[in-house]
Amino acid sequence: MNNIKLFEDKKVRSHYDEDNEIWYFSIVDIVGILTDQPTTDRARNYWKVLKNRLLKEGNQSVTDCNQLKLQAADGKFYKTDVGNVEQIFRLIQSIPSPKAEPFKQWLAKVGYERLQEIQDPSLSF
Repeated sequence: MNNIKLFEDKKVRSHYDEDNEIWYFSIVDIVGILTDQPTTDRARNYWKVLKNRLLKEGNQSVTDCNQLKLQAADGKFYKTDVGNVEQIFRLIQSIPSPKAEPFKQWLAKVGYERLQEIQDPSLSF
């Protein structure tokens, strides 16, 4: 299930793997939000540099991310680095940002809402 979640009016592409009950979120979208990047290309570049730095430090918990085809602004689907909730929390710790704490709270809310939908499927409509 691919969809868009909003954090402070900014889009975060996401995918819920129903078989494994795991949320995946676009890392580029999150990096763009946390670092106030004006474009997706700038966010992608920030992630590329950060990913290399983390690899050099031996941190593979964030850099061993999955790739899923998510819809881009042009309507096409491209392979995009995504992270599960645990990886996203580690990513947030790697980026100095005043939005880190509100983003953690938002991430917890998204998970809570999914649990509510599982308990009452009518909420997903």
